[in-house]
Amino acid sequence: MRVEIDVFSTGTDGRVFLSWTPVPATARLLDGPGGQQAVEIELRSTGSKGQVVFETFKTHRGTPSLRLSMPGDGSPVRFWVAGDFGSPSEKFGDAVITAIGVSNGAELATVEAMVRVRKSANALTVAERDRLVDAFGKLNARGAGRFTDFRTMHIRGTLDESHGNYGFLPWHRAYLLDLERELQALVPEVALPYWQFNKPAPNVFTREFLGVANSVGRLEFSNGHPFNDWGTDSGIGILRSPDFDTAQAPPDLKDEDATVGFGDGVFANFSYFNENDLGRSGIELDPHGYAHTSFSGWIRRPPTAPKDPLFFLLHCNVDRLWAKWQWFYKRHADTDPKSFPQGNNFRIGHNLNDTMWPWNGLTGDPRPPAAPGGTLAPSPLTTAPGNSPKVRSMLDFQGVQGGPHQGFDYDDVPFEIADAVS
Repeated sequence: MRVEIDVFSTGTDGRVFLSWTPVPATARLLDGPGGQQAVEIELRSTGSKGQVVFETFKTHRGTPSLRLSMPGDGSPVRFWVAGDFGSPSEKFGDAVITAIGVSNGAELATVEAMVRVRKSANALTVAERDRLVDAFGKLNARGAGRFTDFRTMHIRGTLDESHGNYGFLPWHRAYLLDLERELQALVPEVALPYWQFNKPAPNVFTREFLGVANSVGRLEFSNGHPFNDWGTDSGIGILRSPDFDTAQAPPDLKDEDATVGFGDGVFANFSYFNENDLGRSGIELDPHGYAHTSFSGWIRRPPTAPKDPLFFLLHCNVDRLWAKWQWFYKRHADTDPKSFPQGNNFRIGHNLNDTMWPWNGLTGDPRPPAAPGGTLAPSPLTTAPGNSPKVRSMLDFQGVQGGPHQGFDYDDVPFEIADAVS
């Protein structure tokens, strides 16, 4: 007797990728006893590194084992599975779902998986780091690859779409997700890491990872590093010099507690968190802007910053801070004015119901004259947020409100809901 397990976040190559957000799955008996006779099985997490949890409904209270009563006629039984918060994978196959027969302890099925989440860049293993730079190198292809679209999405003349208004955080979340999905199409085990700029990151600013500046501000990399051939509209090479000791964090940035505002009720409103208000600077200026200006070179200025791969790790941390704020204050509902301002009072592209350029394909005033890159890259694991997301599409990235998740999570931001979703 065998069990077939079908997890809904299975890629086109048959591999299962999970995050902290539960996804539905089914189990059914193959060559079972037939009829109405049931067989008891137990699902277990048996991975070497990544661990998973199960439940019969969508919840953040999953357990590492789950007993199911399986119809003898092979009818499927539904359950939910997620990565166990705090136990992510380092590679595919180090998370395993095993089905055991309760009556005899026989192994009836094993499914290899990966609990793939966004991690601190400073804490990546050597293998994780090397997969990431390999994927970036392939996407760039000496300046002739798909990466050129991401560069041209964020140049002078397009910045009104992404900066200086309420759409700053949703737009960049879509931008990062588009890039991450393109990287995963090349190297599926990759998740975009974050540069946690309020903490020292000595493992990030090395020749083996994101480079070390020489005397003229040009980055140097180890032999064979994919970024030795990094190409943009400026030719081959990357210009960046830190204005701080890279063994330490940049000075004078607002720290994480002050950014998220843990326990400070005024921070519970997105309008305050996002922008200047009440005499304090919001996240777009501090720490985001000050993280950029901690360097000389491309990363310092918005129209040139995306030419540098560090840009995407910097913005991944900005998005993580927003995700942590959303989790702490439970601000995922797009109908809650404290989650995001309601109405239609802002520049086009920044209102809740606006579609976002360039994924909407709209050109001409007040939009930019071109829309590079096409629609948002699809994912084999989820339908969200759609190929032409609205601002509101980017709020509930985990599907906390019951909808589909967007396929990413952060290593230190849990999935948590108040009520079960069947």
